[in-house]
Amino acid sequence: MSFAPNIVERLARAEADLRMGVPIVLTHAGRAAVVIAAETVSRDRLDLLATLGSDPVLAITARRAETLKARAYDGDLARIHLPDGVDPGWVQGIADPQDDLRKPMKGPLSTQRDGDATLSRTAIRLTKAARLLPSALVAEVENGPAFALEHGLTLVPAADAAPYLSDTSPLHPVVHARLPMAAAEAGRLHIFRPENSGEEHYAIEIGRPPRDKPVLARLHSACFTGDVLGSLKCDCGPQLRAALAQMGHEGAGVLLYLNQEGRGIGLANKMRAYSLQDQGFDTVEANHRLGFEDDERDFRIGSNILKEMGFSSIRLLTNNPRKIEMMQSAGVQVTERVPLKVGESAFNRAYLATKADKSGHLL
Repeated sequence: MSFAPNIVERLARAEADLRMGVPIVLTHAGRAAVVIAAETVSRDRLDLLATLGSDPVLAITARRAETLKARAYDGDLARIHLPDGVDPGWVQGIADPQDDLRKPMKGPLSTQRDGDATLSRTAIRLTKAARLLPSALVAEVENGPAFALEHGLTLVPAADAAPYLSDTSPLHPVVHARLPMAAAEAGRLHIFRPENSGEEHYAIEIGRPPRDKPVLARLHSACFTGDVLGSLKCDCGPQLRAALAQMGHEGAGVLLYLNQEGRGIGLANKMRAYSLQDQGFDTVEANHRLGFEDDERDFRIGSNILKEMGFSSIRLLTNNPRKIEMMQSAGVQVTERVPLKVGESAFNRAYLATKADKSGHLL
């Protein structure tokens, strides 16, 4: 027994530190590195990296490297050598594509091709988990534990962190209570909290659906702009309301409201993607230019909540075959796909076409 934080708690600390611009220390196989998120690095801390005596690199994903015409020798990422006299503006310009069209020549960029990229790979995964741009400064140091202790920094062993960065955090029910709604007076809201201190997720239960029969279900990813503001750029708001209305009409159902804004990249990065769409890129191209994959969501969260609530089979309200595949692979049987085609407008017609053409949605 110990008061010291376990690896899950350390990762939560590390993500919070990165969001604030505070460095962390990663270790792996006898090596160690100081890591700072590119998005939040300050002038002072960037200058301090140059005093460590190593050759810092800026780690970016292969998606971002493709846009910058930088060689991704490590396959899934590229480690860019920093030029002399580098400043935070240069670092953030590499990480953030906002000015790519105005300043297309950011190089030539020299990338590292030798050595183990595990520390850089873990750094990128942590910035993604922190909902930051997927890019980090990585500078190797001697004796990582001693360095972290001397400077009061969070220490994370990469090997210990790996399974927790790839697996879905266990979820636990917190509370549920009756919630009459416009769609159905017989409503109940369930709150689920992950062990890793990430965003809470919600289950909206309509009526009293039996657990031994397929329940009408919807996996709905949070969309502040569509669900709350009534954005016309997507079909999320109409889908949310239509799904609840159908469940209310049938008298039973479960809508899972998963806090995976912007296909899992967070609201700030989603707004960056919107800005890129204003420059002429479609939604998939915008995500790639930011350094993300087409879709970073983890629908295993939904299957875990359904099983926690006692459901093993569902009739899934969706146009996305990937949701069906992930439910089935996670042990939740999908007995029927129920189409949900609502919300098309002049503002989102191209967006919906991209979802059909590039993401396989059945529209």
